[in-house]
Amino acid sequence: MTNNPETAESEEHPRERQRGPVTLRRGRSDEATTTDQRLLDSRGPSDWVHTDPWRVLRIQAEFVEGFGALAEVPRAVTVFGSARTKREDPEYQLGRDIGAALADAGFASITGGGPGAMEAVNRGASEAGGLSIGLGIELPFEQGLNPWVDLGVNFRYFFTRKTMFIKYSQAFICLPGGFGTLDELFEALTLVQTKKVTKFPVVLFGTEYWGGLYDWLRSSVLGGGKIGEKDMALLHLTDDVSDAVGVVEKAYQAWGDAH
Repeated sequence: MTNNPETAESEEHPRERQRGPVTLRRGRSDEATTTDQRLLDSRGPSDWVHTDPWRVLRIQAEFVEGFGALAEVPRAVTVFGSARTKREDPEYQLGRDIGAALADAGFASITGGGPGAMEAVNRGASEAGGLSIGLGIELPFEQGLNPWVDLGVNFRYFFTRKTMFIKYSQAFICLPGGFGTLDELFEALTLVQTKKVTKFPVVLFGTEYWGGLYDWLRSSVLGGGKIGEKDMALLHLTDDVSDAVGVVEKAYQAWGDAH
């Protein structure tokens, strides 16, 4: 694997897995389970119960390491998107454009640090001279942090990582993505709706991709009285990079004026 972005497109990562801050490559990457899975899976021998107090210390260490690494990060935006986006896909270029536009506007870009759309955003931010941040996660099928990440932190536990996404972002932008993107999207909306975090915008980028979901939320969820108009207004749907970044800037300015 190369850490030089100039050759990132021509050379592939060796087989690699992240186990928190530990990198496992080649034959050492063949572990059958992940730390998260072993914590959450209640099946099997009961002796794992007695190790949970020690797991708490590891979880605490992840929070401490994450807070320490990100404490001095300037204003930032988290951008989610699919790890399966190919480099030749137009969505990859959109990711680069968004990362670059955020950098030009003075925002760091935070992603999950993986390939696909995440790599595109990190690349765009790095190439534009902005801060490119990747928060990786231990998974059985991911390849580790992409080479365009300037500041990277690897996590064992999803809930620790999610805290970092929320705590150090002023907004979320969601490119087309799968279950992981949907998970982060609705968790963010829930935290904002319930006032667990300061109100910040959630941008759905790509009307063709997100339009069906947006229409369903309006017609079925809002229409059925399960959310209110204010909740629906938390989402902004767009196809324009300048519009997306403008929403972020406007919300940040409003927050600054209130504080």
